[in-house]
Amino acid sequence: MAGMTSSARPLLNRRLAEFGTTIFAEMSALALSTGAINLGQGFPDTDGPREIREAAVRALREGRGNQYPPGPGVPELRTAVTEHQRRRYGLSYDPDTEVLVTAGATEAIAATLLALLEPGDEVVAFEPYYDSYAACIAMAGGTRVPVTLRPHEGAFRLDLDELRDAVTENTRLLLINTPHNPTGTVLSREELTEIARLAVERDLLVVTDEVYEHLVFDGAEHLPLASFPGMRERTVSISSAGKTFSFTGWKVGWVTAAPGLVTAVRSAKQYLTYVASGPFQYAVAEALALPDAYFDAFRADMLAKRDLLAAGLEEAGFGVFRPAGTYFVTTDIRPLGESDGFAFCRALPERAGVVAIPNAVFYDHREEGAPFVRFAFCKRTEVLTDAAERLRKAFAG
Repeated sequence: MAGMTSSARPLLNRRLAEFGTTIFAEMSALALSTGAINLGQGFPDTDGPREIREAAVRALREGRGNQYPPGPGVPELRTAVTEHQRRRYGLSYDPDTEVLVTAGATEAIAATLLALLEPGDEVVAFEPYYDSYAACIAMAGGTRVPVTLRPHEGAFRLDLDELRDAVTENTRLLLINTPHNPTGTVLSREELTEIARLAVERDLLVVTDEVYEHLVFDGAEHLPLASFPGMRERTVSISSAGKTFSFTGWKVGWVTAAPGLVTAVRSAKQYLTYVASGPFQYAVAEALALPDAYFDAFRADMLAKRDLLAAGLEEAGFGVFRPAGTYFVTTDIRPLGESDGFAFCRALPERAGVVAIPNAVFYDHREEGAPFVRFAFCKRTEVLTDAAERLRKAFAG
């Protein structure tokens, strides 16, 4: 019969069969239906600098970016990215051949993995990992090999021996995220040195997600892996404007890498969005040139919010891992007599009027993440104060 579809084959590509509606959509819907405070999804509830917003308006009015921008990104932004990398990290890139602007870091990750992987290639990534990593590896036909970050002395730590053992003759690349979402771990110089040594020794490509590069606390330091010996020519570095400037809806990200890698990534990217975010690219170029005082104030504000929410969670009885980076705090619910993060988070809106995310969604080994729950603190102070009080009342009386 016309219009009928065969029931013998599922409609969804089998590579994506394990990925349904994201947990973020489910929890955000719960927040709306219950009126709970949404500390699940990681987006700010205030806009970034007024002058950067006005720069976008100015670009719109002046007709800059209203039509297709250049495929690699507008020259002003590519130059601003290279200047940022030079000023902050001493890394030198050519804006014409070593920078590619993308529709946020998520597209950069997707395009990079689609470009660099062949079916069957193995990708070693730290779990828990941002959910798009698994989906993008699957779409590229790769095989993900998780190396688990485990709690140790108040933080989640990488086992370098486990990382080395995970690399096989089929490993194509390492996918590194530091500062790390969701655990808040920031890899140390010693850890990065060993990762670089392994990549060079085994001739691996490395993709680094550095979107939280400006959010490091307590003396931690963000060190781009591309700055380590032997790594510049084999590393695709990815970052974006959304987390640093609190304009997550603009979707402006970028790749920096050696010319051959950028050419490969662009070959895939051009068939995803082709180009995006034209006027916003000009605004982000101005944002990257903001003085150090902006970045220092942004970090100090997030540190105060981290400590506010962490203190409230501790008083409520959670085990709290204070993050060294990002704007998420991971908690252990076992001190509350709980062990199932999914059940806990689904009940939390009614129980406490707050929404969080179960970390288990970021694991292949779900049992490793079962007792951990993530809260976002990139919200207004009064919202965090209210959420902390609700949690205290719900769990500490």
